[in-house]
Parts: sequence; C-alpha cells; structure tokens
Amino acid sequence: MMASIIVASALLARAPITPLSAQTPRVPIARASRPSTAYMSAQVLVGRSAPDFEADAVYDQEFVEVRLSEYCLARGKYVILLFYPLDFTFVCPTEITMFSDRHEEFRALNTQLLAVSVDSKYTHLAWSQTERRNGGVGEVHFPLVSDLKKEIARAYGMLLEDEGVSLRGLFIIDPDGIVQHMAVNDLSFGRNPDEVLRILRAIQYVQTHPDELCPAGWTPGERTIPNSVVGASEYFADTAAAAD
Repeated sequence: MMASIIVASALLARAPITPLSAQTPRVPIARASRPSTAYMSAQVLVGRSAPDFEADAVYDQEFVEVRLSEYCLARGKYVILLFYPLDFTFVCPTEITMFSDRHEEFRALNTQLLAVSVDSKYTHLAWSQTERRNGGVGEVHFPLVSDLKKEIARAYGMLLEDEGVSLRGLFIIDPDGIVQHMAVNDLSFGRNPDEVLRILRAIQYVQTHPDELCPAGWTPGERTIPNSVVGASEYFADTAAAAD
C-alpha cells in the first residue's frame, strides 16, 4: 500500500501528555522573518501514533474536558487538529469561523474538528461570546482547546518557543490514532477548508481501497491509479492520450 504522504501538518495536549511514539531530538529551525527566535521539533508525525492528551476546552458556551483518544480510538472517528496562534487576532477568527461554517461536511465524513491555542479557557469563552463583526468567532461548532501550558503544541512540534505561540499546524488523525497528514503554515496566512476536505476524502478512499492510489488533485468520482506496475502504466497512457 502506498506510503503516507506529507504536505506539511498533526494534534493537541494538556497535562501530562503521553506520546504514543518516541520523540525525536529538537533542533532550531531558522525562519526568515524571525531568524533567531523560532524553534520547533524536527519530528515528522505522519505514519506514527498521535500524542494523546486531555485538556480543558470551550464548547457550546460551556467548559468541557476533551481527550484525543476518546474521539479516535473510543468513538472510531477521524480527528482534524487545528493549531492556531491566539484568540482575538486577525487571521485566526477567519480560519475558525470558516471551518465552523463547514462543520456539517466534516461531520458527514465521520470527522471531529478540534482547534487548539495557548489561550486560557476563559479567553476562549470570551472570544466565542464576541460577535464576528467585532473580531470574535461567535458560536463555534467544535471545541476550542486550551493549551495554556503549551504542552500540546510542544508535543506536536508546533510551538514557537520564544514567541510562546504555535504555528498554524493541521493534523489529520485516523480512527486508529495514526497521523495521516500534517501541514504547517507560518503565522501570516490561513488555511482552506476545501483543500482539507479534499485530502480527508482521499485518505478515507485509499484506506478503504488499498489497491488504489489517488493522483494529484483527486476528488471523489475521478479515476484513481491502480497500485501495480501494469495498472499504473495503463493509467499514464490513458491520461496522456486524453490530454492530446
């Protein structure tokens, strides 16, 4: 079966974090905009167990506790973990509200969204009680997880240590608790739910059709590539002929 593919993104935690796989050494990574302050883990989590965590969160205007493994292993759901820097900022509310507005599409794919930042649960509550026109997010249809001790972001390699906030990391975790996709953005630009949905559907398709592969840009209903030399050769010949 085809190896897991990385585009660049994975998940969250409170105290204590129990990683389901060994951690790799941490090394400094220079970024053009912050050459001496940004540090993140060098680990790649795709194909590995996602670090489990339990944390406070805000959902439906209430304080709740969430545990990653409760969604994946216990309920058999996919989980999309969205790390973002801070509440009451500029790009972050556009992401949270856009994913919230599409929550039914994710739910239809047996997928739970979880958003994580280093804010307290009280800040999350205040943000969710602030109208969108005033920079808030209003009602959000998935938990906003508090990572006040920064343990979840650090476990997933998303924490910018000096700034004390996380990068815009996104992880797709399957029902077995395995990270299938991770993508990481810098702080200044947001993510697109359409592409996340497309990747999620591709992951679910290949997991239920192990003899098939999804080509670049694949969407449901389009032709897949047989996972064999002969089948792939036929696919390449057919697509080349169709393009002529």
